[in-house]
Amino acid sequence: MTARTEGLHHVTAIAGDPQKNIDFYIRGLGLRLVKKTVNFDDPGTYHLYYGDESGRPGSLLTFFPWQGIRSGRVGSGQSTTTAFSVPQGTLGWWQEHFKAIDVESTISRASSEEERLSLRDPDGLQIDLVASSLADPRDPWDSKSVPAEYAVRGQHSSVLTVQDPTGTLETLTTDLGMRILSEKDGRYRLSTHDGEPGTVVDVVTDTRSERGLVAGGTVHHIAFRVPDQATQEVWRQELAERGYGVTAILDRQYFTSIYFREPGGTLLEIATDTPGFDIDEPLLELGRSLKLPPWLEPNREAISHAVAKIDLPGENNPAVQAFFK
Repeated sequence: MTARTEGLHHVTAIAGDPQKNIDFYIRGLGLRLVKKTVNFDDPGTYHLYYGDESGRPGSLLTFFPWQGIRSGRVGSGQSTTTAFSVPQGTLGWWQEHFKAIDVESTISRASSEEERLSLRDPDGLQIDLVASSLADPRDPWDSKSVPAEYAVRGQHSSVLTVQDPTGTLETLTTDLGMRILSEKDGRYRLSTHDGEPGTVVDVVTDTRSERGLVAGGTVHHIAFRVPDQATQEVWRQELAERGYGVTAILDRQYFTSIYFREPGGTLLEIATDTPGFDIDEPLLELGRSLKLPPWLEPNREAISHAVAKIDLPGENNPAVQAFFK
C-alpha cells in the first residue's frame, strides 16, 4: 500500500441510556463531550463524541445510545477492549476515584513497562486505563472531576479478538502499514510506530470464542487516521483493488470516512483528521448544542422531539471549569 495510517482516530460503541453514558464519560472518565449530533442513518438517536478539549483525532470515543437496546455479546470478530493512556503512577488514584462512584476496577501488570486498570461502563463496555513507560506528550482535558495530573491523554490501544489471526494480521500490516512488535501465546502487539500510546492494536487469538454480537456494551467499529481526503481516496482505491468491500467516501461533517471489514470480522474505518469539531461551534462551546448536518437541518424540530432529553454536566464548559478552580 502507498498509504499508511498514523494511528487510531476513534472508537465507536453502542450504549443504552444517553444520560448515564454522558455522566460516566464526563464525570467518571473525565472526557469532554465535544459534539452532540445524531446518527446520520438513524436521526432519532444521538451520536455522542467524547475526547480531549478540542476532540483531536486519537482522543475520541463515540457512542450511538439507543434507549432500551439489548446487551450485545462480546466475542470474536470485534474490538473487545478500548484502552486509554494515563500517566504512570496514577492508577491508584483512578481506582479510588471509581470506587467513589461505585464502579469496580482491577489493576494488573502484564509487563514491567505497562500497568492496566480495567473496568466496565454502565452498559458493560470494557475500558482499560494504561499507564505505560512510553511517554505520552498529549495534553489532557483538565476537568473538575479528573485533574490534569491524572487525566486521560487520549487513546492508548484497541484489542481485536479473533479465532484465526492470519487474515487480521495481514490486513493490519500490509493494508494499514502497521508492524508487529511482539507475540506471546497468541497475542500480537502491532503499532504504526514503536508502540507509543495511540498507535497500538493488540490482536488476541481465541479459537474457542463465540462470534460477537454488536449491541449494547460492544464496539461497533474502530477508526484509523489519515491526514486528508486525498490520501483517503488513494487508500480506498487500493483497498478495492485488493478485494475489500470498501464503501464510498462518506461525509461525517467533522471528518470523512470509508469502511471495510477485515478477515477476522471487525469493522474498520479510515477517517480524516480534518476538518475537525470546531467548524460549527466555538471551541469553548463544544458539545453544548445539538448539531445537525445540512441535509438534516430541515428536520430539526422533529429530530429534537425524537431524541431523549439530556443534561450536560457543567464541567464540560471551560467557563464553568474556571469557576471551580
